[in-house]
Amino acid sequence: MSVNVSVFGKTADGKTVEEYTIINKNGTKVSVITYGATLKNIFVRDKNNKLDDILVGFDDMDGFINRSDYQGVIVGPYANRIGGASFSVDGKEYKLTANEKGVTCLHSAGEFNTAVWNGAATSDNSVKLTYRSPDGLNGFPGNIDACVTYILTDDDELKLEYKAVSDKKTVINLTNHAYFNLGGFDSGSVLDHIVSINADYITPVDEYSIPTGELAAVENTPFDFKKCKRIGDEIDFDCEQLNFTGGYDHNFCINGYNGKLKAAASVFDPRSGRKMDVYTDLPGIQFYTGNFLKGDLGKDNKPIEKRSGFCLETQFFPDTPNKPNFIQCTFAPGQEYTSETVFKFYTAK
Repeated sequence: MSVNVSVFGKTADGKTVEEYTIINKNGTKVSVITYGATLKNIFVRDKNNKLDDILVGFDDMDGFINRSDYQGVIVGPYANRIGGASFSVDGKEYKLTANEKGVTCLHSAGEFNTAVWNGAATSDNSVKLTYRSPDGLNGFPGNIDACVTYILTDDDELKLEYKAVSDKKTVINLTNHAYFNLGGFDSGSVLDHIVSINADYITPVDEYSIPTGELAAVENTPFDFKKCKRIGDEIDFDCEQLNFTGGYDHNFCINGYNGKLKAAASVFDPRSGRKMDVYTDLPGIQFYTGNFLKGDLGKDNKPIEKRSGFCLETQFFPDTPNKPNFIQCTFAPGQEYTSETVFKFYTAK
């Protein structure tokens, strides 16, 4: 195992962005850049032993700065959406930046994913990135010290370990927004990928993609992935939830949540033979099928078309601070937020 570091580029204000690359004994390769603590590349073998990059994204800083739809980034301090761009802690209301339709705060208005994090190789197979979020930025209370560690094992597991702590009571909910295509980043639609999700319920949304507060059973709906099925089988089914979001873009409630690592989802690409299992110790996972990708140029100057990638974002439920019936993610001063997500890659018939 080895970790190599190089200069990836510079931001508009001259900050240097580093790239860290981890390679294991199988030739599996993971690259991370310090801009947005971004997962840039994952090269894994297919059924014919061919290495391909299975992450949709960009090759250069211009792409990440000017054409990004959150490809591969860490989002926070609160991932996903907060309705009305506000929430309250102990009776005090905090107004947030409403960066989506002038109504919603999405991914904390892009704070973590546009920051340059401090990076360091912490072993021959891990990279740690750290960032301090200043009190009040985009309306969120507290100076928040965040840390994400990427670990690649010789068993082709990519582990993401998250930690964060604030000096004020605040909400913390971190995730990685990688877009996967197990056929390779340039292999086209993901509609033939076969997916299973360990969830009996979703959190249905309104027209602004904000959870209504209900839990809706997936059985006998297009959201039932308890048994494996193609992404494309029911993605265009005429129902309110799919019409609101143009396809899948919903939080699934992971069965049996108890704060410990559990199987959350599995994806198989029949053409390449690649399979990916997802594990998390969080209660939810956002399944998003790239419905709003619009053909911007990505890696190798190839367009990133609609539904050419999918996301499985492990998380607390969206809009949790405004939904008291959801599992909460409000942390007292000095109380540490921790979570772990594991992506395991292999080939299957």
